[in-house]
Amino acid sequence: MPASSTALIVDELRKDFGPVPALDGRMLRVLHGVSLRADFGSVTTLLGTNGAGKSTTLACAQGLLKPDGGSVTLLGEDPSSANAALRSRVGVMLQDGGLPPSVRPVSLLRHLARMYRNPANVGELVRRLAIEDFAATSIRRLSGGQKQRVALAAALVGRPEVIFLDEPSAGLDPQSRHTVFELIGELREAGLAIILTTHLMDDAQRLSDYVYIIDSGRNVAEGTVAELTASAASESRIVDLTTNAPLNADSLHSSTGLTLTRRDGDHYRITGLHTAADLAAATAWLAHQEVLPSSLTLQARTLEDVFLDLATTKEEGA
Repeated sequence: MPASSTALIVDELRKDFGPVPALDGRMLRVLHGVSLRADFGSVTTLLGTNGAGKSTTLACAQGLLKPDGGSVTLLGEDPSSANAALRSRVGVMLQDGGLPPSVRPVSLLRHLARMYRNPANVGELVRRLAIEDFAATSIRRLSGGQKQRVALAAALVGRPEVIFLDEPSAGLDPQSRHTVFELIGELREAGLAIILTTHLMDDAQRLSDYVYIIDSGRNVAEGTVAELTASAASESRIVDLTTNAPLNADSLHSSTGLTLTRRDGDHYRITGLHTAADLAAATAWLAHQEVLPSSLTLQARTLEDVFLDLATTKEEGA
């Protein structure tokens, strides 16, 4: 792609805070050379577990932190020395909102709009994100999902060319989630560069044009969703089933070589199917156990499976 189509380039980014305790007690030194790019008219998603370095990467990309090595180019400039003109072209939605707690949503959006030369229509944002339903309530009294909608509107009010979205659908009800997905699709069609982080793999799979997965401050995988799910296990398939009967993972594996995991409650997953014979072996095993599932679906591997595979591989290599 030509350089003009690229909004953000992160190249061999390094940031060292010294030893940092992670949630599991390990000591991490974050960002050992993370690289990524985000293009206009595309949703670029950054995935990783807590402590992987996502927030630090994005803080450097937004100019909130100065890297110790490597480079960041945002809209052709170094964001760590950005002037107001560059910052006005970038929208940022934080998961915790960063919103003043005592202000009402519409008043806040109108105040923010006055800071821009050519702001978006506040009334249209309020209508589109159904903010009028709680317009008279101060931000501190809003639910998590309501705060997310206000934070998204605040990120969009300046008509940005690049927008960073941190967990944009967290806490949203299904209708609001659908609205946010539609809006992200429209922003992509309008040519914005969208950089997304989320822990919801279904959202990442649905929204992403390109995905970067980082762990312990390093790139561990990247590609389109199709590329990642295809290369993860030679396009293997998954059987999800629901049954009240207890199933034994060791029995299935010794009989067929397939892997059985219990998802939650009565939901199970069989993985490792590469051929029609594998599927036949799985169903024959169920028949031998005299188990008739109440539901059974066959599907391709998902982005969540890829993510979990990488995490498992790392644990096994530790």
